This record gives sequence, C-alpha cells and structure tokens, in this order.
Amino acid sequence: MLRLSLPSSSSPPIASTLRSLPLRTVAARQTFRNTIGLNVWYRMASTANTNVFGLKDPSLIKTQGFIDGKWVDARDGATIRVTNPATEEELGTVPEMGLAETQAAISAAGKAFETWGRTTAKSRHDILMKLYALMQENHDDLGRIITLENGKPLAEGKGENAYSSSFIEWYAEEAVRTYGEHIPSPFTNIRNVVIKQPVGVVSILTPWNFPSAMITRKLGAALAAGCTAVIKPPPETPFSALALTELARRAGVPDGVINVVTTQKNVGEVGREMCESKTVKKVSFTGSTPVAKMLYGMAASTLKKISIEAGGNAPFIVFDDADIDQAVDGAIACKFRGSGQTCVCANRIYVQSSVYADFASRLAQKVAGFKVGNGLDDKTTHGPLIHDRAIQKVQRHIDDAVSRGANVLVGGQRISTPGTFFSPTVLSEVPADALLNSEETFGPVAALTKFETEADVLEMANNTDVGLAGYFFSRDVGRVWRVAERLEVGMVGTNTGLISHATIPFGGVKESGIGYEGSHGIGEYMNQKLIAFGGI
Repeated sequence: MLRLSLPSSSSPPIASTLRSLPLRTVAARQTFRNTIGLNVWYRMASTANTNVFGLKDPSLIKTQGFIDGKWVDARDGATIRVTNPATEEELGTVPEMGLAETQAAISAAGKAFETWGRTTAKSRHDILMKLYALMQENHDDLGRIITLENGKPLAEGKGENAYSSSFIEWYAEEAVRTYGEHIPSPFTNIRNVVIKQPVGVVSILTPWNFPSAMITRKLGAALAAGCTAVIKPPPETPFSALALTELARRAGVPDGVINVVTTQKNVGEVGREMCESKTVKKVSFTGSTPVAKMLYGMAASTLKKISIEAGGNAPFIVFDDADIDQAVDGAIACKFRGSGQTCVCANRIYVQSSVYADFASRLAQKVAGFKVGNGLDDKTTHGPLIHDRAIQKVQRHIDDAVSRGANVLVGGQRISTPGTFFSPTVLSEVPADALLNSEETFGPVAALTKFETEADVLEMANNTDVGLAGYFFSRDVGRVWRVAERLEVGMVGTNTGLISHATIPFGGVKESGIGYEGSHGIGEYMNQKLIAFGGI
C-alpha cells in the first residue's frame, strides 16, 4: 500500500508534492485517492504552489472560495486550473463551484445584511480604511499576484493595486457623506425628510483585465453603503479577488458580508442565480455588451437595481492643430496599456490627412521600441494577452484589415515563444469597413484611418452602438468644446490618453452601460426613502 506523509506547514507546498509523485496513470491516481481519502485529495488538487508566486506573505494566496467567513471547496471537489499567460505555468487551482455554493453564498450575504446594513457609516469607514492600509502594506505582493495571473508588467500590476486601493479609500470617505435632505412642504403641519439606505445583497461580476480594481470599484461602494456582496471573479484571474477577501477579513469585515464564488464551467447557472435570486437586490457587472444584455434580462425578472459597464469602441482623434508628440504619447498610453486589453483604450484612431504621415511614422517608431515579455522582467514594457482566444481575435482583425487594403507598419503577428504574446502592431490606411472599426479588438493593435474634416470624423466616431470613452487632441479651444460635447460617449479625454481614477464618474452611454461607478458610484447601492412627518 502507498503511504504518504502529508507535508507540514514548513514543508514544500503540497501541490508541489502532488506533482512530484509518479501518478501518471488513471489506476495510480485512483489508488492514491483511495489511500489518502477524497477530501485530502481534493484539498491537494486545489492548492497553489506559493513558491511560484514568490510573495513576502504567502498566506495571501487562497485556493478556496469564501462563504460565510469560511474558506471552502466546491462540494464535488472540482477545480479550475489557473495559469500564468506569460509562461503557461500553472499557478494553482481554485474550486469549480456551482448553483449550491452560489445559493449558500447569497443566503450568507442575506443573513449578514441584517446586521451590516444597520452599522454606522463611521464604523464602515473605519473598516474600509483598515483595508486600504492593508492594501498599501501589501502593495508589492498584490501587484505581483496581478502580474502573475494577468500577465501585465509588474509596474502596471503595482499601479493597478494603487488604483484599486484608491477606490477603497474614496468610498470609505463617501460612507460618512451619504447625506439625506429636508424638502420644504407646502403644508405647515408636514415635514419631508429623505434618507438613504443600503439596497441589500449585491451580486458583483468582474472581468480579468483589471482583476483587483474592477472588484474594489464595486465592492468599496457596496460596503460603504452598508450592502453585503457575493463576488464572482473571472476564472482566469481569481487569486487577486481572494487575496483582497483575505485582507478584508483581516480588516474586520464580518462573516458573510463578503462571499466569493469561483466558477468556469458552471458560469451559466451561477450567473443566473446571482441575477434572479430574490435575495439579491442589485447586480453590478463589467464585461462585454452581449453578456451584459443577457444578465440585464435575468435581473429584470425581479426588477432589481443594476449597474453595467459594458463594451467600448473608443475613437481617438488627432486634429491637424494638435501637438503631435503629445498625441503620440497619448495614443501609446491609451492604446497599449495592458497590451490593449482595457475597455477604455483607443480602438479606432482617426488622424487628419495633413498630419497623418507624420503621426503614423512617429507612432510606429515608438511602438517598434516596445519590449514584449514576462511581466516580472523589469525590461518588459508589454506583457502577453490573456489567452489564445484573444490572440485569435487580434489576428482575425489584422488579417481582415490587410485584406481590405491596410498596411502593417509594425508587428502584425503572434510572437513564437511560450506564452500568449502578440507583437504590438500599427496599421495604416485602415478602411472604415474593417472589422476592427466595428468590433472592439481588445489587443495591441493601433489602427489608423485618415479623415479630412471635423464633421467627417465626428460622423465616423459616433457611428457605433457603444459609447464608453473617446479621446481627441487639438489646441483650438473652440474645437475642444464642440467635439467634447458632440462625441457620443460617457467620458472624454481632451489632450490626454488617461482619464480613469477614483474621483471621476465612470460609465458610458448607448450600449456601453447603465449607471456610474467611481465618484458618484455609492448612490447606485442605496435607496432613497421619503419620511413625511405629519401632525406637527
């Protein structure tokens, strides 16, 4: 009989032990399971190799879901494999949860709301500020987790943690400023008072491109308002969400207030329950427009509140009076951050004909100097795409544009090394009917299209069903006002490619979403209640 001494806390990680065992056949694995018992087997299967992460505090790596204050596995022991897109190395596994776990998480959040919803704004402020402090203390580790599971350069990973923690700080301060109001009555014996109260249990569904910030932008507002939450992080990047949950626990967030359900194959039933459960009073989602529409329809079954930040197709316009160097720098910051995998990055770059050649040449020269590689390499400027499907979409868009007459100035193909790397690309002479002008590419492709007049470019820029962000460069103050007002988007950057931070309202128009996050976001998690005092 095979005997196994399970490692102590000072021994090598248990996942490493498991991988080192000669269990190459189904029969061998079955014998091993029978020997140690299924529960131990499942725990070993859902363990991360903390040596791979290389953290100062390895206890931030959690490989279980979190329900009612407890770290838990999937009831059937199923797991999801999480890999580093830069190396294709396994980072660890997390539970493949389903309907039962989701219902348990919602139930726990509902029970916790009974007390958390009645806490004072000051007490919620204090706990959130403790969480903010912990995120600052663990800045390097949290940034490293982001880089390892998402692929972005370490500087961007740490930058995301700073961005992510800024939402916690902002909403901590907003918690104590959720003022009501007194409305004068037309009757002498009645006084009208409006108060604000938390909506209740909130479902939070987030994407992989900002695995930390997309959670805190929602969770910070929910907790500050007095809501409890069930979070479904993306299967590609769950470790950031779980690390944040661990820090929230350390900060004093009570059991049941935050719950995390990890899933991949069961996303349909999990998402439906998170939207249709009568216990859930609000849904907050960031992701693609098709998925947003689907979740919106599910949430409509109980007419619950909803916030959606969906797809973008941002225009980036360079007028002939622009500072070209500034415009090139703005395009690089906007288009290539996160290797083009951001919802507000430039997707369609329109350049006025008289400066087109100059802009294209300068942009191509700078992009050619990018260093693509592992985000942990301090020389790397741009990391991998998240998975092969992203590579395939980028290549499809480039091939389509070239088939319609576009020219490749830089890049244009996958990099033939391990990992999901794609060479940063600049295309010129991209026709208006190219796919990448109608679909969000979500990759490192700058597609340049020539225009002649302000009226022409505004018509092209607004010719889309979505409207999240838009950018333009001009030194004509009259044009700045005209174009900013006429662009059909929720956010405009004039002479800058970077617009997002905690203090601004973040959201879009048309099919880019409903509601706002950031500075105005806490109101999305509260109900207004009129109290009319009579007999005065």
